[in-house]
Amino acid sequence: MTRQFISQGQPPISSFMGFHILGDHAAWIFYPLALLYKIYPSVYWLFAVQAFALALGAWPTWHLAHQAGLKENQAIAIAFVYLLYPLVFNANLFDFHPEVIAVPLLLAAVLAARLGQVGWFCLSIFLVLGCKEVLSLTVAAMGVWLLLFEKRRLYGAIAIGAGVAWFLIATQVIIPFFSGAEAAAVGRYSYLGNSVLGIAKNIVFQPGLILGKVFSLDNLGYLVLLLVPLIWGLSPQGIKPLVGAIPCLALNILADYQPQKDLVHQYSIPAMPFLLLAVISTLATGGGWLQNRRGIILWSLVAFLSLAKFTHFGGKYLVSIDTYQATQEAIAQIHTKESVYTTAQICPHLSNRKLITYTNADSPPADLNAFNYVLLNVRHPGWSSNQEFAASLVNQLKNNQKFQLKYQRDDVYLFVKVS
Repeated sequence: MTRQFISQGQPPISSFMGFHILGDHAAWIFYPLALLYKIYPSVYWLFAVQAFALALGAWPTWHLAHQAGLKENQAIAIAFVYLLYPLVFNANLFDFHPEVIAVPLLLAAVLAARLGQVGWFCLSIFLVLGCKEVLSLTVAAMGVWLLLFEKRRLYGAIAIGAGVAWFLIATQVIIPFFSGAEAAAVGRYSYLGNSVLGIAKNIVFQPGLILGKVFSLDNLGYLVLLLVPLIWGLSPQGIKPLVGAIPCLALNILADYQPQKDLVHQYSIPAMPFLLLAVISTLATGGGWLQNRRGIILWSLVAFLSLAKFTHFGGKYLVSIDTYQATQEAIAQIHTKESVYTTAQICPHLSNRKLITYTNADSPPADLNAFNYVLLNVRHPGWSSNQEFAASLVNQLKNNQKFQLKYQRDDVYLFVKVS
């Protein structure tokens, strides 16, 4: 929705959040993405960009392997390791998240630093910072690694300076200005404080607060899932690039939020480039359990089949195929850009309007009369709803004289407000 507004020159205020898009994660990358909506306004652009960005990461990975002195067959194997890493596949299926764009850019930034291309390096980290405010910590950590271990002093200084500066600007100025509150994820660290600076202060001066969170079975399981696909290529000799992964891993380990501790969601994406660099570094020094292309690819394939959630495509996205035709017919009958109340899954297909809200059983709408259209799927009510809640809304609307039932098929109902 906000990309559509940007493409039309309107303020990108999200009706889901109730504030400007920059108040969420200071992700200004949505502005250039909105140019695609000028060609054709469709949510499919975002999924195409996401798939392209994730696939593109194999290219700088291959170049980095070559640059490190790996043999051609090993460089090809590392590219396959990247593509078969379960998180790449899983993140591509789980909605759209702008931080996926940062994956090839972080790899490209490292390659540019090693090749002495300061212009490309600056452009890469500039775009990374625009994807999400928290990526500024990853950029700063990458700068520390480049400065101390790669001996790329200029590049390290640029990354550290840019990362720290953008973190402070984004979290202390941009996000509070546009949202009127702290960064959205602060609540996941409530045991450490209620503000970004307060959390940072407590981590430094009251480290005892985090001990119980760090040493837990959940975190152990998370690290096992993260490292198993690459464990064959990790060694003390190649561990230095993992400095860049520290902010991402620390945030996930300290979070009081389970989705940050799995490979299903996108939260570990910023760590992945540095895990791959650690594998490349290990192979470059002659280490690693596996050295030949066949063994490396076979291990990666087994890890993919074990940890990639390819079953989600059928179990999560094709489960509502029996109502697909009815849903498309109902959507086709929404002819105006007026307000809509519908399921979370349908929202993206009707998002080019000022007001659209998804059904939420825990937070029902205060007034259905605020919407011009109500589109419900009782059989598949959406992740934030349930069949009982959807059915009660249908009965409520049938008894509401201000609404007319315009379409009904296969438990899909479209109600239109009577003018």
